[in-house]
Amino acid sequence: MAGRGVPMHRSIVVRLLATSILVAICAVVGTAWLAVQTTTQAIRQEQGRSLADDRYLYDVLTEFAATHRGWDGVAPVLDRLAQRTGQRITLLTADRQPIADTHPGPSPTDRRPTATIDPLDGPDPRAVGPYRLTKDERALVRKWADGVLGCMTHNGAPGEAVEEPTGRLTVRARSAAIGDVAALNCGGVRYPYATKTEDRALSDLERRVARCLGSKRTIAIGPGFFTKEGPSPKVDACITSSRRDQLRPYVAPPALLYVGDPAATGEPEVFSLSGDNLVSIAWVTGAVLALTVASTVLVGLRLVRPLRALAAAAGAREPMPVAGRDEIGHLATVLNDLSERRDRSERQRKAMISDIAHELRNPTTNIQSWLEAAEDGVTPTDRHLLALLLDETSQLSRILDDLRDLAAADAGTLRIHPEPIRLGSVLGVAAEAHRGAAEAGGVRLTTLFDPRATVVADPVRLRQVAGNLLSNAVRHTPPGGTVTLRAGLTGRDLVLEVSDTGTGIAPDDLPYIFDRFWRADRSRGRNTGGSGLGLAIVRDLAGAHDGTVDAVSTLGAGTTVTVRVPTGPVSGTS
Repeated sequence: MAGRGVPMHRSIVVRLLATSILVAICAVVGTAWLAVQTTTQAIRQEQGRSLADDRYLYDVLTEFAATHRGWDGVAPVLDRLAQRTGQRITLLTADRQPIADTHPGPSPTDRRPTATIDPLDGPDPRAVGPYRLTKDERALVRKWADGVLGCMTHNGAPGEAVEEPTGRLTVRARSAAIGDVAALNCGGVRYPYATKTEDRALSDLERRVARCLGSKRTIAIGPGFFTKEGPSPKVDACITSSRRDQLRPYVAPPALLYVGDPAATGEPEVFSLSGDNLVSIAWVTGAVLALTVASTVLVGLRLVRPLRALAAAAGAREPMPVAGRDEIGHLATVLNDLSERRDRSERQRKAMISDIAHELRNPTTNIQSWLEAAEDGVTPTDRHLLALLLDETSQLSRILDDLRDLAAADAGTLRIHPEPIRLGSVLGVAAEAHRGAAEAGGVRLTTLFDPRATVVADPVRLRQVAGNLLSNAVRHTPPGGTVTLRAGLTGRDLVLEVSDTGTGIAPDDLPYIFDRFWRADRSRGRNTGGSGLGLAIVRDLAGAHDGTVDAVSTLGAGTTVTVRVPTGPVSGTS
């Protein structure tokens, strides 16, 4: 299955097959895990909802039993609860006689009840019976509560009155930080006196407790069902049982609550994974895995075929066949483009080497010729000869320096060292260095900038940029022409501009003037056309400053080259 000369473990088909199998296994395991987790979560949510519904049903029916003497009238309540929960609700007496049912069908007498509704289990606080206050007593308690609330508000601690099932009012502060202190300071949290209704009910309760204790002594019980004798388990048990006996005529008797599915006719169905279910899952999983393997093999073979064609074309150094618009077709297009750029770079490299050899050959040939002439006695060894040799050596040194700068730019090691400088100390010096050459050629060199202006830049590289531009402009400006050096700050950028009234550049040649060793007139030699590296170095130096360089030119009218580099904060002029 692997390609010729390719180890099996490195074959695309094998690796793709292994990856697909792994993906398939992970997908099956992940799907199973996800299904289990989702099902478990759904069951838990359903159980939680069912428990919440059961608690709500229990609370509503317990309240009904606590506030009614019997179960008459409970059917409408059950119907509302059934509509809300979607369940069948059945109430049976303690001896399993029907009270009410929301759905037809046999009574669930053979099942355990969901809950037992008994308002006396506790007893429930809503079972008040004979302790319910009359209308006048409620008004009396309300008047007391209003007085306490007014006092609390006056003291900066507003509160509220909460009504208890008996009709009593409990006063509470609205701020939890204040607590019940404000209410206690204004008259208490609860009405401090027992009403006539409560006196009668509490007296009856005290008699019942005395009988429970088997004593003729009366146990004084307050409205909160507390005694003054301190905690006693026996007394507390008697108070609880006596209250139940006292409240029993006022509440509904205990009832059995059944909650279930309205459509269920028996016990709920239990689902489990049988042996057949496990075998079915295994077969389906195996089929999915086999289908994945077969698909992977077919896709892998289809992928390898064009890749082999690409490898063969690359080995023969031929254009890559573009078989389609997929990833492999895109790869072939990219490889073809890369091959074309490689060939173009190779041609440029050869041309550059030829240009470098030509540029270095001229000064070295001149030096050798003058030295041979001096050795043969043809040329006297005088100051004129030494000046010629020094000029050629300087030219050779400048070419080598330019090549070193370009090599540093290509390698990414061209570094700048910005510092605060005055334009006069850099651009002024560069202008004066070329003023002699300009005057010798009959060219007028002018400068337009504030020499006191301070910027942050590399002074050596900035002078090199200005020098290269001025040298190039003076060399291409005929006698009687003008070269102008302008500089100034535009926002946070230093804009350096060199314009001339020289020969200009043709529009077709303008995009290439920053290329290395490029000359518009290929017939011009070094003496008239320079080395062809000056503008290329300007471009790289501007880029090292994170700046830009561009040029505009009119053939026969002149050229303007503009360099724009960002500078640090300027300190103005002085």
